[in-house]
Amino acid sequence: MYGLLSQASKKVIDQGCRKVMESLLTIENLSVDFVSDKAHVARGAEEVISAVKNVSLSVKRGEIVGLVGESGSGKTVTSLSILKLLPAPPATYRSGRILFSEHGDRIDDLLQQSPEDLQRVRGNKIAMVFQEPMSSLNPVFTCGHQVVEGLMAHKNITSQEARKQAIDWFSKVRLPEPEKIFQRYPHQLSGGQKQRVMIAMAMSCHPSLLICDEPTTALDVTVQKTILQLIRDLQQEQNIGVIFITHDLGVVAEVADIAVVMYKGEIVEQNVVREIFDRPQHPYTKALLACRPVNHQRGERLPVVADFLGKELSKSEIRNSKLEIRNSKFETREELLQVKNLSVWFPTKKNLFGKAVDFVKAVDGVSFEVYKGETLGLVGESGCGKTTLGRALLRLVEPVSGEIIYNDIDLTARKGDELKSLRKEIQIVFQDPYSSLNPRIAIGPAIAEPMKVHHIYSETKNRKRRVIELLENVDLDPGHFDRYPHEFSGGQRQRIVIARALALNPSFLVCDESVSALDVSVQAQVLNLLNDLKKQLGLTIIFISHDLSVVHYLSDRIMVMNQGRIEETGNADDVYFNPQRDYTKKLVASIPGLL
Repeated sequence: MYGLLSQASKKVIDQGCRKVMESLLTIENLSVDFVSDKAHVARGAEEVISAVKNVSLSVKRGEIVGLVGESGSGKTVTSLSILKLLPAPPATYRSGRILFSEHGDRIDDLLQQSPEDLQRVRGNKIAMVFQEPMSSLNPVFTCGHQVVEGLMAHKNITSQEARKQAIDWFSKVRLPEPEKIFQRYPHQLSGGQKQRVMIAMAMSCHPSLLICDEPTTALDVTVQKTILQLIRDLQQEQNIGVIFITHDLGVVAEVADIAVVMYKGEIVEQNVVREIFDRPQHPYTKALLACRPVNHQRGERLPVVADFLGKELSKSEIRNSKLEIRNSKFETREELLQVKNLSVWFPTKKNLFGKAVDFVKAVDGVSFEVYKGETLGLVGESGCGKTTLGRALLRLVEPVSGEIIYNDIDLTARKGDELKSLRKEIQIVFQDPYSSLNPRIAIGPAIAEPMKVHHIYSETKNRKRRVIELLENVDLDPGHFDRYPHEFSGGQRQRIVIARALALNPSFLVCDESVSALDVSVQAQVLNLLNDLKKQLGLTIIFISHDLSVVHYLSDRIMVMNQGRIEETGNADDVYFNPQRDYTKKLVASIPGLL
């Protein structure tokens, strides 16, 4: 057949083969569908959802390809398809090829590989670092055991040699005291340490291709910077190809050589990183660049994706587009909350009689004030005590000493019904909206529940009317009243939690990492919502986050926390642009920037 082709056709085929052989991995016209069995039973017909549509990309050795897009864009489905990790059914591969050439001498279509052949590739030639290390690591086995297990499955070595190699890799990924980490369980490590264990596990068999699926989502900016540098260093040392999946173009700028932008299952733009940032072509790419708070002055209304789709805006237009500006200065200097020498200690060691003899000082002698109508940003790394402090203000954790004075009332001296009535005034929005909502209760009754507990509105119909008002306030459809939490996106669930916090008409809101794991465009929507609600309802807010750029955008003042103490406090612009303490300077330097 090849002999019957024209010389031109032969040349085209030869060029195509050479291009594939040069690439470590080549995805050609991949389309992935999901067939809903539920729809089949309900309506007697299949409902087909096209998750990925005609995706084509390639990865070379020594190259990092950033795959970027919001949740639902198809980036994770694309990466899971490489190793056929999607459950089939419901997943079906409608078309396409995934060609892998480890040494440039043989091409394998991974979609056509047998389960046995794929098992030899997974974790060995192609490895993956998943998004959430806590759910990816087995809680009943030590970290070392889990790395050894992978080594012995793919390498012909003894358990002693596997142990030695695992400890060596723990050292390479810069885990402190590698031999002790080897013996520890996942729950005994911090988020950043667990992510490093996952990277060590993925790299231990010396793969040719590493797939990183949102490996830095919700991590502190300093830990994120360390993980990004670690991946870059390992990629260069081992000369491997990397697919780095993220929703943040700022992270792509830090780590990737090539950027591939996905939207609704399709690739809308791909180019070298510098070109993507200097001359974005697709409106969706422009939207992702524009949504980040780091690109905007404090108080500007953040643009969202919907503002850009259907429009062709230049980079200068993105920066200079007219946005609604709110007055970021709070009107009064009247103190609403005073915290005096507050300490929260957790016992870590007890003597034979059960008395605590050693403590973790999560909050250690903290004093500050919050003024009516302001947003106070509380920022610091994981473990600095900021979440414990936020919960202590509501007496959700008990302080060992100190005073919390709200509207001239000492909350630390109140108990029982007195404290319960005061909690109507101060509400909290938790970090993870999914775990803070009961999966068995529809969102309407969940929002109405606090009103029922505090005897607000005597009749059910009045409470329902109030819930519908709250849903509209947070830009949700009143028709969602009877839907359950799993039927909503992450951003929608965050709005539901905010609506529930507002159900009791509080004057004070504590937001604990309420946008840390959201897509940049959804994050923009929630930040705009908080600004709007603050203006409409006269709220006072403590906004807790590890991301100093987000805190700066939203806050009037910033309070930096480190190891249970207040490191620095001041006007938001002063702390952000002219930090005085070395710790604050480190946080600012770790913010992923654009090229």
